[in-house]
Amino acid sequence: MSSTRPFSPGDRGPAADGASGVSEGGAAVPPESPAGRQVRSLSFDGASGVVPLARDFARQALYAWGWLPAATADQRAAAEDVLLVVSELVTNACLHAEGPDELWIALDNKVIRIEVSDKGTGQPAPRTPHRAGRPGGHGMFIVQRLCLDWGVVRSPGLAGKKVWAELGAPA
Repeated sequence: MSSTRPFSPGDRGPAADGASGVSEGGAAVPPESPAGRQVRSLSFDGASGVVPLARDFARQALYAWGWLPAATADQRAAAEDVLLVVSELVTNACLHAEGPDELWIALDNKVIRIEVSDKGTGQPAPRTPHRAGRPGGHGMFIVQRLCLDWGVVRSPGLAGKKVWAELGAPA
C-alpha cells in the first residue's frame, strides 16, 4: 500500500522530546526508546558506492538483531527482503533525488522500519502499469510488494523528503 502518512497505522512517530543518542559504530539509538526498540543510522555524507554501503550497514544491523544468520528459509527470505528494500530505496534516491543523505533502520516489535532521506522534490510511486518484462522502473513496485506499508514524509519549509518502508519479521 502506498501512502503519504509520516508513520504507519498504530505508530505514534518519534518521541515528543526528539531525544536521540549515538552508540558505538555510529548507530543512532534513542536513549529512552521503548523496550525492544533498536535504531541505527548511517550518513552518506561524502560517501561513494552508497548502495553496497547501505546493504552492508543493514546486514550488520540484521546480524546484531539476530535476524542473521538465518536458521530457516523463511528467516533468510525475510532478511533478504530487508536488504532488497534498502537497496531499492537508496537506488531511487541516487537516480531520482540527487543521492541519499541518511539511512535509518529500526527494529521494534518484530517490524523493521527503513527510512532514506534525500533532497529530492519528486514523489516516489510504483510505475503504473507495471511492465514486468521491461528493464528498469521496478523499484517502488518491489517495495510495495514486499512491505507491510510505505510512505513519504516531507517537512514544511525544508527541502527533500524521507521515504520509509516497514517489513515484518518471519513467524
